[in-house]
Amino acid sequence: MNTSHGLLTAVFTVLTLTGCGGGGDGCTLCGPPSYTLGGTVSGLVGSRLALGNNGVNDGSSIGPAANGTYPNLIGGSFTSATAYNLTVTSQPTNPSQTCVLTNGMGTIGNANITNIAVTCTTNPGRFAYVANGGSNNISAYTINATSGALTAISGSPFPAGNVPYSVVIDSSGKFAYVANQGDGHVSAFAIDRTSGALMAVSGSPFATGPVPFAVAVDPSSTFVYVTNGNSGNVSAYTINASSGALTAVNGSPFAAGNAPYSLSVEPLGRFAYVANQGDGNVSGFAIDHTTGGISGALTAVSGSPFAAGNGPRSVTIDPSNQFVYVANANSNSISAYTVVGNTGALAAITGSPFTAGTGPISVAVDPFGKFVYVANQVSNNISAYTINATSGTLTAISGSPFPAGSAPWSVTVDPLGKFAYVANVSSSDISVYAIDATSGALTAVSGSPFPAGSLPYAIALSD
Repeated sequence: MNTSHGLLTAVFTVLTLTGCGGGGDGCTLCGPPSYTLGGTVSGLVGSRLALGNNGVNDGSSIGPAANGTYPNLIGGSFTSATAYNLTVTSQPTNPSQTCVLTNGMGTIGNANITNIAVTCTTNPGRFAYVANGGSNNISAYTINATSGALTAISGSPFPAGNVPYSVVIDSSGKFAYVANQGDGHVSAFAIDRTSGALMAVSGSPFATGPVPFAVAVDPSSTFVYVTNGNSGNVSAYTINASSGALTAVNGSPFAAGNAPYSLSVEPLGRFAYVANQGDGNVSGFAIDHTTGGISGALTAVSGSPFAAGNGPRSVTIDPSNQFVYVANANSNSISAYTVVGNTGALAAITGSPFTAGTGPISVAVDPFGKFVYVANQVSNNISAYTINATSGTLTAISGSPFPAGSAPWSVTVDPLGKFAYVANVSSSDISVYAIDATSGALTAVSGSPFPAGSLPYAIALSD
């Protein structure tokens, strides 16, 4: 055997293989060159934007605020003469956005495609829903996109259960869920996307634990979570995407702290946080998205629970998934945390807790992560802060606090960050404010406050 000949052959083979690459590198013994489909993303502030090619959902999700150039928008590479047709397979949520593709169709030549453009715009809020705990119904309104003013929808208010205490809209805008504190169940409604009217979902209401305080939906509109105030746990459900009906998740309910009051799911849907009013802390949970394809089960993250102030009543996460804020009703403060890496654990921010008004009971962050608003139910006003984008620290906005109605109980911000809405329990009305885009200051809009039902505890907006 000619060993020198065999060695030369082996070396030649290795050199040939290592010389193969995409994009037409001149390798004569490689397969045909391959090319990528690239371009730019602009205007994206929501989560879960996903693209597909030729009818296949093969693009991974693009994270919130991931604007810029993408040499390979959907992953993979393709040979010359391959036809491509990119589409948006999942529109962003939190806030709801509509993304449009241009230059998404064609045939690959002998170079990478670089001119595909994805342009996203945020959908304005169209409807508002208020849970009236004293009149056992839901007030529904259309939102004037220019002024923020509210107009009652025909047929409003819509009947709910006994003492509806919390209301949430899923990210698709198709369904509304209401926690009825007096009955121990959740009412589910289909939303007429034209009129905003509510229609009870077949099988509604769905059983929860005793005294459900809060209801939340994950950003993918797959799971619903309810805090059960008198049993110290969280009920979890899967959502039927067609009907909106709920089915209990295997293992539900999941243990939380004492008197769990508020629950929020982060914009990427990986973690959930619960404010435990009785313990003065926050439970952090990882959401299972892998078991059998769909699970929704909750598992405590390392280090949970995390210390808060006295009587934490509300918890929220900023749109960038970096910071968590908690309103401590009995210590008149806001606890602030950073989210540690991808663990879901919380670490107190330097300077936390931050001073609020008297009886802070609800906290909200605007969709761009610039401002925090807190409803102070005892001092009848709204504290407003700017967020330091690097550290998450809060600084009071000039003119804060801003006057509200009597016993403001819930505050939320519209998807465009133009208006803030506050449900005032004792005055049974809704205060609406225009938000100064630069300073975050609040100014009451014309016609505010707008009448609601008796004891409006919560307000939710839908696009």
